[in-house]
Amino acid sequence: MKVVPVPCLEDNYAYLIVDESTKAAAVVDPVEPEKVLKVASEVGAHIDCVLTTHHHWDHAGGNENMRLQVPGIKVFGGSLDNVKGCTDQVENGTKLSLGKDIEILCLHTPCHTKGHISYYVTSKEKEDPAVFTGDTLFIAGCGRFFEGTAEQMYQSLIVTLGSLPKSTRVYCGHEYTVKNLKFVLTLEPENEKVKQKFEWAQKQREANQPTIPSTIGDEFETNTFMRVDLPEIQAKFGAKSPVDALREVRKTKDNWKG
Repeated sequence: MKVVPVPCLEDNYAYLIVDESTKAAAVVDPVEPEKVLKVASEVGAHIDCVLTTHHHWDHAGGNENMRLQVPGIKVFGGSLDNVKGCTDQVENGTKLSLGKDIEILCLHTPCHTKGHISYYVTSKEKEDPAVFTGDTLFIAGCGRFFEGTAEQMYQSLIVTLGSLPKSTRVYCGHEYTVKNLKFVLTLEPENEKVKQKFEWAQKQREANQPTIPSTIGDEFETNTFMRVDLPEIQAKFGAKSPVDALREVRKTKDNWKG
């Protein structure tokens, strides 16, 4: 399994997931179809389907054009989201396959939008799995609670995504890492892993390199939104539960002028 990030718009990522034995590919959130098709051509892959994480324009806005460019292509999207250009709706637990070696499990991760889907991708080659989290989980952050509650985001982040193997590679929808880590340092200035990752991320961006992927294990160490089960994080916010802490972290981030 090969994952190829395709930077789009100002700070979005589309992703090509390529089954290397057949060169069949899925593309996640191809908001700029021409860019995605060019990269597919460069790596010798043919795109079989689109995996849409959620209905927002900067993720689903290229779907109809993709259908024009690749006649007959399947466009998957969550059944509770009104995804433009969707041909096949998916639910939590829907299983898809790509080529000979790749399996895709659809995970309902609501809150940013009510039908948001993350895609958990495994390969028969025994390499580390990958998850494409759209705007639910960012590196060192999470999406705004546009269509849901702190309870839902806790379920999506900690229960659903947090139960994936720690080695799972995290590919998110935006390049927000430096800003997110800067915010986390205001909450956890003593966290050495956050300091190290912040320095690394700054160097990556100065070199015009991406900061993805992270891993689920990394996020539990460096992403305060994923660390709300810890008593010390709850104490910082005077919270009585992980959900209360998550609500307060999000509120603090929403008002942060970093």
